[in-house]
Amino acid sequence: MSRQPLVTLEGIRKSFGDYVAVQPLDLAIHAGEFLALMGSSGCGKTTTLRMLAGLESPSAGTIRLSGQPINHLPAWQRDTPLVWQNLALFPFLNVIENVEFALKMRGVGRAERRRRAEAWLDRMQIAEFAGRAISHLSGGQRQRVALARSLVIEPQILLLDEPLSALDAALKVRMQSVLKSLQRETGITFVYVTHSQSEAFAMADRVVIMSRGKVEQIGTPQDIYNRPGTRFVAEFLGSSNILSGRVTGSTGPHLNVDGPLGHFQVPHCDATPPQSGQEIDFSVLGALCDLGPPGGDPRPNQIDARIVGEEFEGAFATIYLEADTGQELRVQKSQADIARLEPSPGKRMAVFWRAQDCHLLPG
Repeated sequence: MSRQPLVTLEGIRKSFGDYVAVQPLDLAIHAGEFLALMGSSGCGKTTTLRMLAGLESPSAGTIRLSGQPINHLPAWQRDTPLVWQNLALFPFLNVIENVEFALKMRGVGRAERRRRAEAWLDRMQIAEFAGRAISHLSGGQRQRVALARSLVIEPQILLLDEPLSALDAALKVRMQSVLKSLQRETGITFVYVTHSQSEAFAMADRVVIMSRGKVEQIGTPQDIYNRPGTRFVAEFLGSSNILSGRVTGSTGPHLNVDGPLGHFQVPHCDATPPQSGQEIDFSVLGALCDLGPPGGDPRPNQIDARIVGEEFEGAFATIYLEADTGQELRVQKSQADIARLEPSPGKRMAVFWRAQDCHLLPG
């Protein structure tokens, strides 16, 4: 990516007493990008966002905005507005007064702040609600007011802390489109905290996955989905089958691997390849696996297993199976494929995949 860093976090660390919430973290956030911080509860993503906003002070390290250190600046002196999870709108102000508030605090004159607030309400398609009380708005309308209130000051960067978590599924998808369109149109850098893979992958240019206060992987959604950088990332995403085995040699471009579930072939990695006798982990996406009759001549990358359940997701469904060792496997198929396979709980089937579809997990 050719964009220049707008924000840099240099050796940022945050402790609360003996508890280390964020381990030393180096991160460059580029001007004009949509960056998502993702991870489970307690991973450090919200603490990192709060340090960017000036609501928490780093225990160590430096945060720079446009090259200038901002550690010493309080929240109200930073150009880093935050859209809260609960939106934090003022109930005693109506819609347009909420949007005008930040401009008023900056000393903008009444006529000018009214003009800019009206322009943003129009842009957010809620101009008709300008005089309405916040309590009389729907969840999606409140979301748009909160965004207008933060964007009316035209910041360089906007911080968002799980702003869609309280919305229903259909409205959440619509607001994802609104957020991504706004970010592209304005060119403002968005830093978005979420625990939702679907939200992060749908909107972000890059995703940062965190665990226990440290960064596990940074990359585009496509890179992270197809090539998880660690076993933790593969498990967190939940879209891959993760298998283990011992390298026994190689055949052409593939490693030969023997494990508790059978014999496998895995592509060599670009870096230093594992040696014979070494234990490795590898993954294969459930969407790249196939199903067929069990048994037959043993072949690499095939596991016989028993169907234990299905999870429907619109046009696709995930079929869950259990191998004889007790390990869970998952296969994602279209509804047409499922109708052809006629899966049912307890039915035994073979799960198989191509060697080139495996991904060797680093480390």
